[in-house]
Amino acid sequence: QVQLVESGGGLVQAGGSLSLSCAASGRTFSTSTMGWFRQAPGKEREFVAAIIWSGGSTSYADSVKGRFAISRDNAKNTVYLQMSSLKPEDTAVYYCALRPYGISTNRATYQYWGQGTQVTVSS
Repeated sequence: QVQLVESGGGLVQAGGSLSLSCAASGRTFSTSTMGWFRQAPGKEREFVAAIIWSGGSTSYADSVKGRFAISRDNAKNTVYLQMSSLKPEDTAVYYCALRPYGISTNRATYQYWGQGTQVTVSS
């Protein structure tokens, strides 16, 4: 069983930066793909970024490309999302998720999910 716990959310002004972390338990972390998704009120959960087990391949949603950076530390069983140049439309609950292998933007292919952390960007 895998457990994922996000942290680092909060309130930030537009143009600011915020860093999210997701700590994972379970032996499969170092061989798994990790993803970040977000869900704004009244909207579907959407893909933000993903990174394969080695960190050698990443993928980003067009809306965050160039502003967000995903990384991971397998020794610490942790994946990170560094967010900069934040916009009010980035306001959402951010979730980390795990799938066995390969990059995917499809949330249905991720097996484990965290509880989420709120990010609010004020204008």
